[in-house]
Amino acid sequence: MNRHSLMLFSLFCLIVEATSLKCVTCHFRTPSDHCRRGFGICEAQKYETCMSLRIYSNNTLQISYMVCQRFCNNLVYIFNNRTYVHKCCHLDYCNFKI
Repeated sequence: MNRHSLMLFSLFCLIVEATSLKCVTCHFRTPSDHCRRGFGICEAQKYETCMSLRIYSNNTLQISYMVCQRFCNNLVYIFNNRTYVHKCCHLDYCNFKI
């Protein structure tokens, strides 16, 4: 790789590193409604990803919650006859779709 190409590649890597992951925030969203609390955009910090938490009762979505989350893990668990689904993603605004 010549010197010019190496310099351009380094600059590209720096730009990619400097752009933050953007996630949708909503602290209370119902299926029949828009976001009721906390609607906005967060920029993920180091070790954060976009996260969506959806809560189902009898296989029907009840509420969802979206934020930037540190050390996010994809998981599903059942508690008090409700199913909690955590999903994490690494693309801009991806937690709004999942």
